[in-house]
Amino acid sequence: MKKRRKIIAVIMLLVLLIPYPRVYKDGGTVELGAILYKAIRWHTLDLDSPTGFKTGFELHFFPTNFFSIDHYR
Repeated sequence: MKKRRKIIAVIMLLVLLIPYPRVYKDGGTVELGAILYKAIRWHTLDLDSPTGFKTGFELHFFPTNFFSIDHYR
């Protein structure tokens, strides 16, 4: 019985942590999202920046990871 609980716990942990990727056509922004976190690697056009691009990395944890990417811009 304990072995079954361990297997179920491992499966649940994998479901919570395995990301799903999204690539945006705004210059190359990539978003990796899972149930417990969201990682965004920015590379988007930005006219206010001296280089013309906004670049960087952001990590958002539960419960603030459910917003759309427009919320973080």
